[in-house]
Amino acid sequence: MNASAPEAAPLRVAVTGSTGLIGSALVPTLRAEGHRVVRLVRSRVEAGSGDVLWDPAKEEVDAAGLEGLDAVVHLAGENVGKPWSAAQKVRIRESREKGTRTLARALARLKQPPKVLVSASATGYYGDRGDEVLDESAGNGTGFLAEVCRVWEAEAQPARDAGIRVVHPRIAVVLSREGGALEKMLLPFRLGVGGKVGSGKQWMSWVELDDVVEAIRFALRREEVEGPVNLTAPNPVTNEEFTRTLGRVLGRPTLLPVPGFALKLALGEMAEETVLASQRAVPDRLTKAGFRFRYPEIEGALRAVLGKQDRL
Repeated sequence: MNASAPEAAPLRVAVTGSTGLIGSALVPTLRAEGHRVVRLVRSRVEAGSGDVLWDPAKEEVDAAGLEGLDAVVHLAGENVGKPWSAAQKVRIRESREKGTRTLARALARLKQPPKVLVSASATGYYGDRGDEVLDESAGNGTGFLAEVCRVWEAEAQPARDAGIRVVHPRIAVVLSREGGALEKMLLPFRLGVGGKVGSGKQWMSWVELDDVVEAIRFALRREEVEGPVNLTAPNPVTNEEFTRTLGRVLGRPTLLPVPGFALKLALGEMAEETVLASQRAVPDRLTKAGFRFRYPEIEGALRAVLGKQDRL
């Protein structure tokens, strides 16, 4: 656990989205520390001993399997990185709305509810905000993702009403070779055809995967961590700076910009609210609580992720 977080007895932790990018890193880390992990899965075929069945689409969960939990980490949600057809937008919203509502209501009805629910959100909550520095006191933005995040967080209210400490990590772009945005960028950059997107002036909030796992573990233990928490490295960068840094780490040129209008033609609303949107979020609550990021700077994070750390 992060050096700032106190050690304590092992926990019984339920995790949704255990096979996703973050869940796949979090679950083995928790188990390696001696915590008992209960996965919420959708079919008996995937279920192992002690796992719990749930169907967020039908708002069904085996509540009996949730008794005796110390904590819950809710990460499940439809991938936002696929093209946004009308049907996909419904899946994106409903997976988060129904999943969180189903889980929060089930936890609230337990005889012994868990002490904490870490229910994921995203920096998309803030919308496109230009150069504005966004701590957790910043208001909800506009647009599809901002509305999804607002609803996503609101649906955890039954757990909060039941006295459960609820934490909403507003997760930035996660840097990992195993998936997510960086994985998709690597091929064009390695081929020497990478470049800034649009003007390149839009701010990008980012966080390395190991720091995501550490911050979630930190939130499980620290009682003063509650409500929305920006889970983003303390030094956001512009798209242009990110592009230059990635090119430098890979040893490749970054001379071919991607015009914003081309992305809008190809991806429409998805482009406007993701790669072209500007979010300069900072982790005010985490840093004040004493959390220390292992990778606070973009170059160090990219070198670690891509296995190109400087040899000392």
